[in-house]
Amino acid sequence: MHLSSRLSNIDWRWLLPALAGAIVPLSLAPFDFWPLAFISLGTFSLVLFQADAKQAFWRSWVFGLGMYGVGASWVFVSIYQFGNVAPAFALLLTVLFVVVLSTVFALPFIVLGRWLSRSPLGMLVALPALWVIGEWIRTWLFTGFPWLYLGYGHLQSWLAGWAPVVGVMGVSFIVAVTGGALAFLWLGREHKTWAVVPLVVCALLWGTGAGLQSVQWTQTYRQPVDVGIAQGNIPQDKKWDPAFLQPTLERYFSMTDQLWDNDWVIWPEAAMPLVYHQALPIIDELKRQALRNDAALITGVLYDSRNDSNTYYNSIVGIGLGAGIYHKQRLVPFGDYVPLRDWFGPVLSIFNLPMSVLKPGPSNQQGLQVGEALIAPSICYEIAYPDVVAAGAADAHILITISNDAWFGASIGPLQHMQIAQMRALETGRYLIRATNNGVSALVNDKGEITGRTDRFVQQTLKGTVELRSGMTPFMRWGSEPIVFLCMLLVGAAFFVVRE
Repeated sequence: MHLSSRLSNIDWRWLLPALAGAIVPLSLAPFDFWPLAFISLGTFSLVLFQADAKQAFWRSWVFGLGMYGVGASWVFVSIYQFGNVAPAFALLLTVLFVVVLSTVFALPFIVLGRWLSRSPLGMLVALPALWVIGEWIRTWLFTGFPWLYLGYGHLQSWLAGWAPVVGVMGVSFIVAVTGGALAFLWLGREHKTWAVVPLVVCALLWGTGAGLQSVQWTQTYRQPVDVGIAQGNIPQDKKWDPAFLQPTLERYFSMTDQLWDNDWVIWPEAAMPLVYHQALPIIDELKRQALRNDAALITGVLYDSRNDSNTYYNSIVGIGLGAGIYHKQRLVPFGDYVPLRDWFGPVLSIFNLPMSVLKPGPSNQQGLQVGEALIAPSICYEIAYPDVVAAGAADAHILITISNDAWFGASIGPLQHMQIAQMRALETGRYLIRATNNGVSALVNDKGEITGRTDRFVQQTLKGTVELRSGMTPFMRWGSEPIVFLCMLLVGAAFFVVRE
């Protein structure tokens, strides 16, 4: 009785959203229990039903704490393990990061509580729409943090067929509709006929997704390309150590000797621990070797502007038969730069890391090129931006992304990152090459399926064949704007439903 009394005193309207938020990451990599997202969204719908604006905000905020507290916990590893700060301070910064994300997450649901939460039908229409509007906001607000989107869990479900049409946020919408429909079964139990209608809509959406999986949106372009990837597995605490420079270069040169029989050789993000102009003698040697083997080498390198000694870019460059240089546009907080550094510079001066003062590259850059093959490059974090990648892929035949996920240790972050990259391949109907320092490096086909991969935390090479592809998926043509516009219309329609 004592335990029963305690349980009865718990305000489940606050505990449930925290638990519901915490299981969202379990629907994504590396767990991939994607049905949990329906339980999470159904529970979220129930705790917001009949909440006022203040309650809707705080319950959504608690949901966000659960979701980001579990799903973005890898930020702590970056700050503590590689930022060389006290555990308490690293934890404080991580908590602040999660709190800010949760606040941004909760803001759209104020609309729900203020006007729409009293009607089960209004909830059914508005909540999935507001969820997607929130995902869209998180792609650009404060440079964006487009992580933990519901759609990423559905690379292997029938909903994968929708990804080339409506993108990851469109898939998120269908997931949210499905979760909301389960909640509506309970909320609308007095009107059983109406309660079945959302399930019929969900069945049509899922069935259409299954049919769309057989559609081939893009076509092969010229001959396939043989690719070799060098995964150096350089420890992050030694990467910028001058004493480890020569062993790093020797390791990559040795691994590359095994890969020159391929058309392209790929090194990961900042593989050479030197800035570009310091590395020119090494680049010249690589160029000679690449040309001798009739190959292209593509590598990450830090690029220093000779006109401004304080300007550094995280870049990728083509060598040998490869041409072009690309500077990373979207930077990862606590990895490429320290948020609020200008405001709190004296406090955050302890983050004096080689990659914490990088500048974003311009938005009008060209990609890389090898012969007639045009390459859409992305570096690390920016593969998480669906519309940025889709725009870059429009004139390209293949995607390449390079990363150094050693920043995040053995956390779940790098595996989430891999799943995100797979979704970009599916959305664009392009093969994708992913080269990382310590895994997962992989080759992904135009359906988002991994055709070859490395293990994590090992020095390893990977060889395989990729296709060059041309043509446009609907998502490449229209981006996320149609689904965002539809969601805004649905919110407006929810107001009409409530008034009726």
